[in-house]
Amino acid sequence: MPTALVNGITVNYLLEGEGDTTVVLVNGLADDLQSWDFQVPALLAAGFRVLRFDNRGIGQSDTPAGVYTSRMLADDAKALVDHLELSNIHLMGVSMGGMIAEEYALAYGGDLASLTLACTYAKPDNFCTRLFAYWGDLASALGIPFVMRDVSLWAFTGEFFETRPEDALEFDAAMAALDMPLEAYLAQLNVIQTHDTLLRLAEITVPTLVLAGEEDILIPVRLSRALHEAIPASEWQTVPGGHACLWETPEPFNQAFIDFVTAAATATATPSGAATVAV
Repeated sequence: MPTALVNGITVNYLLEGEGDTTVVLVNGLADDLQSWDFQVPALLAAGFRVLRFDNRGIGQSDTPAGVYTSRMLADDAKALVDHLELSNIHLMGVSMGGMIAEEYALAYGGDLASLTLACTYAKPDNFCTRLFAYWGDLASALGIPFVMRDVSLWAFTGEFFETRPEDALEFDAAMAALDMPLEAYLAQLNVIQTHDTLLRLAEITVPTLVLAGEEDILIPVRLSRALHEAIPASEWQTVPGGHACLWETPEPFNQAFIDFVTAAATATATPSGAATVAV
């Protein structure tokens, strides 16, 4: 895969498709660019050009020492977008990626044609703060594969484990094989522990969709709803599944995103006040 030296680090990325509409996907905690494998075929089939990449600390991107923040990772994404000379992008972030996308929209809103924030929040509540501190303790004591198997219990629904046990075992195996240094995991964990855009969200003016899994218990749906309510004129939608709805129920997740981006792209292409004629 190609790499780019941006913002002082080497970033691994993949840019696919030839469409005029460019989608940029931002991963969650401890997820590399392959985490979008259930989305990319549908997005390419919809005619989009798709950029995905490994955040610092995961995959084939650099893992510099020190704690990371959502703004730092947003600056990485911005530098990559500029390196590839992309503009008028439709930015999607899921979980930690949504937090990064919020900071991107606040700092570099002029780049965006639309913004989608999936399964994420503006600020952690006390439940999330305690849970994430527990993950840090577990990872330090028992290793990242152990804590990531625990994460699956929060990410998927009870129905998933009941009706798709083979998929659950496959996910466990993938987590057991996760190649991520402890220091990099803790550095990324700091992103979701310290993220806070709550008092700045009214500054976001681009078309925005806030999307949540109906049964998300990891980042409670009420926090995603509060995020939606803090962004003026944002749209709200839920899809079946839990926090990992992009993997558990990819079809409705993908369709919600495709429909939103298509509408936003059409609105951008149609001059204000111009009439469209069906033929």
